[in-house]
Amino acid sequence: MTDADVDFDAFDHESHMRRALDLARSAADRGDRPFGSVLVRDDAVVMEASNRVVTEDDVRRHPELDLATRARRELSSEERAETVMYTSTEPCPMCAGGIRHADLGRVAYSVSGCDVGEFTDQGAPVQSAAILAGVTEVVGPVLREEGREIHAAYDW
Repeated sequence: MTDADVDFDAFDHESHMRRALDLARSAADRGDRPFGSVLVRDDAVVMEASNRVVTEDDVRRHPELDLATRARRELSSEERAETVMYTSTEPCPMCAGGIRHADLGRVAYSVSGCDVGEFTDQGAPVQSAAILAGVTEVVGPVLREEGREIHAAYDW
C-alpha cells in the first residue's frame, strides 16, 4: 500500500484529535505547556506524546518532534507515509522541520499557530504548511474550539 492508497479522510479525526487534546491537558496539569500529539496508522493510534520541555528541562521535548523522531526510528518509510499526526496545536517551525524529515502522510491540528500567537502575544510563527509543502499535507483546524479552551485555561 502506498500513501496514495490510504484514505486519510476516512480516519476518525475527532476521536484522534480528542486524544491529542487529552495529552495537551495532561501536559499542562504536569507543569508543561499544553501540547499533545498522536501518530495514527490504519485509523489506530500507534504512538503518542505530550510536551515535556519544562519537566524534562529539554527544549526539544515537543510532542510533534518526539513523534517524528520515533517514527523515523521505528517505522519504515512506507509506514510513515501511511500515518497522520494529530496534534493539539499546529506544529512550530522546529517541529515542522522534524516532521518534514519523517515524511509523514498528513498532519492535522486543532489550534493554529496564529491562535497560539493570540494567547501568547508573540504573533504568528511561520506556518507549518509552508515548511511541509510538497512533503506532508497539513489540515486544520479540527475541533478548534475545544483546543482553544485548553489554551484559554492555561496561564500563558
